[in-house]
Formats: sequence, structure tokens, C-alpha cells
Amino acid sequence: MTPSYCVVGGGISGLTAAYRLRAAAGADATITLFEPGDRLGGVLRTEQVGGRPMDVGAEAFVRRRPEMPALLAELGLSDRQLSTTGARPLIYSRRRLHPLPAGTVAGIPSSAASMAGLVDEATVAWIDAEPTRPLGWEPGGDPAVADLVGERFGEQTVARSVDPLLSGVYAGSASTIGLRAAAPSVAAALDRGAPSLTDAVRQGLPPSTGAPAFGAIDGGYGVLLDELVERGRPRWVRAAVRRLDPAGPGWSLLDDTGARWHADAVILAVPAPRLAALLREVAPRSSAAAARIATASSAVVALAVPASTPLPDASGVLVATGEPLRAKAVTLSSKKWGRKLGGGDVQLLRLSFGRFGDDVAASTPDDELLGWALSDLVDVFGLTVEPVDARVQRWIDAMPQYGPGHAEVVAEVRAGLPPGLAVAGSYLDGIGVPACIGAAGRAVEALRAEVAR
Repeated sequence: MTPSYCVVGGGISGLTAAYRLRAAAGADATITLFEPGDRLGGVLRTEQVGGRPMDVGAEAFVRRRPEMPALLAELGLSDRQLSTTGARPLIYSRRRLHPLPAGTVAGIPSSAASMAGLVDEATVAWIDAEPTRPLGWEPGGDPAVADLVGERFGEQTVARSVDPLLSGVYAGSASTIGLRAAAPSVAAALDRGAPSLTDAVRQGLPPSTGAPAFGAIDGGYGVLLDELVERGRPRWVRAAVRRLDPAGPGWSLLDDTGARWHADAVILAVPAPRLAALLREVAPRSSAAAARIATASSAVVALAVPASTPLPDASGVLVATGEPLRAKAVTLSSKKWGRKLGGGDVQLLRLSFGRFGDDVAASTPDDELLGWALSDLVDVFGLTVEPVDARVQRWIDAMPQYGPGHAEVVAEVRAGLPPGLAVAGSYLDGIGVPACIGAAGRAVEALRAEVAR
């Protein structure tokens, strides 16, 4: 009998799942994808800004993870990969620009020297003496990054080095993110017996290959999304799923138009809060675990400015905690990716707003966000910028917070699922696109194994 599958959620996780299902189950399999929005892609979105394609959601992927290069190769898109130009980011702290410290993992330093100039001399001395102080690490522990780094390296290190990086990745802070999510290699080194945090960071530094750390796609993530839809060929139902019910072998899904659907197996590729609601009756253990995952919202202001605008030769600016700016980060997109992004008579850049615990992204009008962006560019670079074009994009509750003990929460989500259900999404194994691709593949493998039995 021809298998039938439903995928709930049309972001990168859902589209990858549909593609993997099609590849595994064949051309005759029925794959129905539920996404109520007017577009597919979730937090991947490519817009025309100043006449150029620009990603206004996620805009880069970590190249050392294998999932994205492998997927691009499968899809015949390897030649569309972009590498960074080598321009380095800056940190805005104490109303000045500083080079991003070298030799850090998630902003956690491997030496006192790397923090010189960014923190005061007393903090540098405190970091330098850190190996002489008892560590007291419990193997398997997962403290908030701020708790461990603040105690070992001082609060200035947290605010000026760690927070800027974690804010950019999670729209959170060192106080909301656990060490094992932010710096798994450091936690692993501590578990192995590293005698100090300094030594653990040294062990946890990625190997220096000279290759760019980040990649992007020429033409934007829309190129990848279109190819996944073309290859996966799901039937797109523009509705949200309201309810799941067991239905003999398989599952019955009720959408918000009142229509009923049946599938042999279902992949739920929705954010954690939505997952908790859908699973409340059929998988209460998983639902309760998903409900423990907090989320943050963010907004992006994307700008095209004249090519002659004298922006610095840096990939962007990360903002330290406590600075009198509205933005949490500035990405100088054309400097970061080169003439493939921008070129001609414009440069592209974007500013990000919103952190965990605030409502900036949800409540601030577009014109006010644009005004904040232009004001922050004056404060950071001393430049009055005249945009050629601008876009504002909001991502509400789109940034899961990987708090202390997150891996145990995710294990609970998966362990409580009944047969025929699997999960995918950015709240599981990592917030980045490669991790979402990997989680979607894991979900498909789990369901295919069940259906085959």
C-alpha cells in the first residue's frame, strides 16, 4: 500500500522533511504539508532590497557542520555556496569599536591577553589567574554560561565578549543559554577533566584550517527553498493543524478550516510552543517538556545604501550589554560576502533588534525601527546614511532559548512521542540551519523505521 505522510510546518525543517520523505518513500507516496502562511520557508526569507536578493531571516550557516554542504551537493547547488571575504566582526563596547577577540569559543576566552582592551586591567588579571583557582566542575553539568564565565572570568567578560555573540545567535544572553548549547566543546573538555575553564576553552577551540567559518547561498536561501519544494513535491495545504487524534494505524489531523486528514505518520515541524499545544492530549509528557522551552522575538531592518557609503571593512558589529544602542547587531552584508551580495550602485546591511524578555519586535512600528537603525549607524560609525531601499521583517517567538539542561528537555520531548509521530525544528538539536536539516533527517529516519516494521 502507498504510504501517506503529513508534515506540519513549512519552514526549512518541514521542507527538508518532505524532501527526505519523497526520496525515501518514492514518487507514489502521499506527502501533505500544512503551512497557513502565504509563503514557505519559515525564518528563511529572501527579499529584493535595492534590487538585490537579500536574506532577511537567517543569513549564514556554519560550514564545518556537514549537513548543509551535503544537502546542497544532493540538490546540485554546491556551486551556489558563498564564502565570507575574511572581513572580521567588531564589538561595540563603552561607545567604541573593538576587534572581536581571537581564541574564544562563544566569546569565552582562552587567554587573558585576548581580552586586553575590551575589559579593564583588573579583569585581565582575574582571567590570567583563573587556572590557580579551584574549578569545582561536576561532570555532566550544564550551568548558564553567565554563571560559569562570570565566576571564572568576571562580569565584564560576560557583558562585553560572551553576551554579544549569544545575543546574535539566540536573541538571548549568557544568562538564558546553557553552556552545553553555547559551547559544547568546552563542556566536553571540562567533563574530560580540564583543570580550568581557560584550559577547557583551549581544548575546545575548533581546528584552524584557514577555511571560512561561515557560508551563504548566492541568490539567498530562497534558492534552496525552491529546490526543496521542487524535489519534495508535497501537497501544500494553506491551513494550520488544530488537533491530532490516533486513527487506527496512523493519525487523523483536523485543520483550522474544519477539514480532516489521515496519514500513516506525521512529522511536527512547528515551534516548541505550538508543539506543546498540539501534543497536550496525545503525548502529555512531550507536551510538558516542549512547554518548558522559552522563545524570543527579533526584528531585522535590511538596508540598501549607496555604494560610496564609507562603511568599515568589517563583517559587522556585535553590541555589548548595557550600551546605549537599540540594535543588538549590525551585519555589513556586502563587506561580509563581497560583490555577490550588493555590488553595482548599492551596499547591503542589516540591523537586528529584540532580545529575550522584551517586546521590541512585536510592538515597535516599522518607521520607528527604521529610525532606530539610522540613529544607531550614526552612533556606531559616525555616518548619516541615506537608504536607497529598506525592508523590516519581524520574527515573533522564532528564537528558542537553549537554557541549562536543554538536552534533557529535548530527550523528554522525543521520548514521550507515540508511534507514528516525530518532531523537527530549531528548538531541538541547534538553532542553525544545518542543525534543522539534521533534525529533519532524523525524524524521517525514525518514521520510516516504524512504517517498515
